[in-house]
Amino acid sequence: MTTPASPEGSSTTGRQPQDHNPWAPPSSQAGEVRPLPYPVPTGQPRNGMGITALVLGLVGLVLGMFLILFWISWLPALLALIFGSIGMNQARKGLATNKAMAVSGLVMGILGLLLAVGSAAFTVVAVKHVVDEARGKVKEAKEERRSEAAAEKARHLSFGKPYTFGDGLKVTVAKPTPFTPDAFAHGHAKGNKAVQVTVTVVNTGKDRVSVETGLPDVNDADGASAELVIDGSGRQKVITGYVLPGRKAVGKYAFSLPPAAADRIEVEFSPDAMRWDDAYWSGPTR
Repeated sequence: MTTPASPEGSSTTGRQPQDHNPWAPPSSQAGEVRPLPYPVPTGQPRNGMGITALVLGLVGLVLGMFLILFWISWLPALLALIFGSIGMNQARKGLATNKAMAVSGLVMGILGLLLAVGSAAFTVVAVKHVVDEARGKVKEAKEERRSEAAAEKARHLSFGKPYTFGDGLKVTVAKPTPFTPDAFAHGHAKGNKAVQVTVTVVNTGKDRVSVETGLPDVNDADGASAELVIDGSGRQKVITGYVLPGRKAVGKYAFSLPPAAADRIEVEFSPDAMRWDDAYWSGPTR
């Protein structure tokens, strides 16, 4: 049985003419061209933006892993973000075929930027910590010097003022009084002026304390050491042994001064020279 031929100018349902062009825009009527919603590719795909984004993203990501390179890692990461966005847009329009590459570059650019920002923040915090620590050490050194200067100043007193050492012994040196050595005195030259220095030590603590250094040193007005006078009058008394809590010990000492430097003296004393620095009492002898 023979199938009747189709009328001229008609087409069979579901079949395309042999000369149909798949790239040609569709037409609804003869002679009417309907525009496509996307551009028709006419040449090589524009994959450069995606490739560039991928390369820059890798560079930015690798550099961002090094804390000291954060200051240069942000630039390739930012460019990867820009080129990746352009590459994705071109892929959506059908102008490029490497959308995955563009997306990867964009993602790595974002990660690179985050690493750069994080590294910058960490570096700022670390540098601030180092600077604060250095400033703290400088401040501590200044405070220590001020404390030492204050302690040094506190150890220089006038006659009659008390000074308390670290072991609780409060020491007072009274203003010197004239002293007349007897005929058998040792350490007193004829024509010199002799003075008596009285040292009072009070134990303000709760335990008994030993006085290891019982003799003071005396400097005349010129800064020279004065000679200790020893005679047989029994008026001199050296502080020795322990001082009980709440009790006191009194030492009396005589020194010979040259006439030209006898108007002022300085007395140095410490109950234990191995543990405590000397305190100084000074003033006129008249």
